[in-house]
Amino acid sequence: MKLNLARLIIVIITGFLLAHAKMLLAAGNPKHSTGPTTESVLAADQQLAKALQNNDTVGIYRMLDKDWAVIPSTGAVYEGPEVFPSGIRSGYRTLRVMELSEPRVRLYGNVALVTTKVRLSGQLGGKSYDDLKMRQTDIWQWKDGSWKCVLTQEAVVKE
Repeated sequence: MKLNLARLIIVIITGFLLAHAKMLLAAGNPKHSTGPTTESVLAADQQLAKALQNNDTVGIYRMLDKDWAVIPSTGAVYEGPEVFPSGIRSGYRTLRVMELSEPRVRLYGNVALVTTKVRLSGQLGGKSYDDLKMRQTDIWQWKDGSWKCVLTQEAVVKE
């Protein structure tokens, strides 16, 4: 009887610990969230910024939707999730710093808009730049249990 009670207690404690670990993982990973929330989309936006700063082509590609597009401050439109990764691989575009601040998040069902102030340092087309300040809006869609960025709009901030 004592052996069965001890086993039961071990099973209950193990179940509690596994459930707690799963909750902690979901809180820190936007892909494991239970649904679209402002917290999970902000985490996804920060995860994309980290992948961009680290020039992580696989991480960038994973976060972007197949129909993703970017509209830089020039007004041009570049389409496809390969835009940044191909620029990194070719050496055309690399980042050293990508810092986000002043986030503004709006959630509309399974779509979210995340606007941030961005500070960038890196190189583009062989020319270095330091401390470039921008406002950036990423539009995210909740698809198949995770956030995918579908559009990025950039605007240079003149101070």
